[in-house]
Amino acid sequence: MTSPKIIVIKALAALMLAGVCGLGFAGQVAGTVVNLSGALLAKKADGAVKVLVVKSEVEQGDTLVSEKNTYAQIRFVDNSEITLKPNTTFKVEAFAYDAGKPAGDSASFSLVKGGLRSITGLLGKRNKEKFQLKTPSATIGIRGTTFSAEFVAEGVSSALAPGLHVNVTDGMINVSNDGGSQLFSAGQFGFVPSVNMPPVIVPADAGARFMVPAAFLEVKADGAGVGVGASEKISCEVR
Repeated sequence: MTSPKIIVIKALAALMLAGVCGLGFAGQVAGTVVNLSGALLAKKADGAVKVLVVKSEVEQGDTLVSEKNTYAQIRFVDNSEITLKPNTTFKVEAFAYDAGKPAGDSASFSLVKGGLRSITGLLGKRNKEKFQLKTPSATIGIRGTTFSAEFVAEGVSSALAPGLHVNVTDGMINVSNDGGSQLFSAGQFGFVPSVNMPPVIVPADAGARFMVPAAFLEVKADGAGVGVGASEKISCEVR
């Protein structure tokens, strides 16, 4: 018969093991919210939902959901930035960066709906092929760049046609899907109707434009944004 002492020792060991295993499921910190104009939610990998504020950490596996009138700017650990538009769902599928271990670089994101602006950081400059932004219509790769992307789903009320819209401000991106691939350079606009139709270059007046809210450019000395309220003026142009 097992003694009570042995039973207690086994129980403690099990709890300790559970604690260690639990740590394995914790998301790796990918970045921080540095600017926010409204409500931003993070759906965690374990199913939990968390309300984020300025200086909240964003973890690998998080799905970020910006509410109506919410612009959110996330600065990643490699100093790259992604700014989300209102009504956007964006997932950090994988993100890893260590200054001394370039072979371990990984940056994989998914734009489920809505729009964003991306600025390349250190990871994208040294390992461009490790960055990818997936959308329902196509996957975007970079060549060291600043670009915006917006995916409009069927049935959504928008001035833009359903599909993926891209605009490159600096550098170059490669957009590819089952229909083909297309390079877009600075100043060019692109459109991808569906995953089976190739990306095409479109005139500027038919493309989507995304300007970062003016208040987001006001950065405090500690690197965090001003955290403006949703009622304050937002400078944004979307065509």
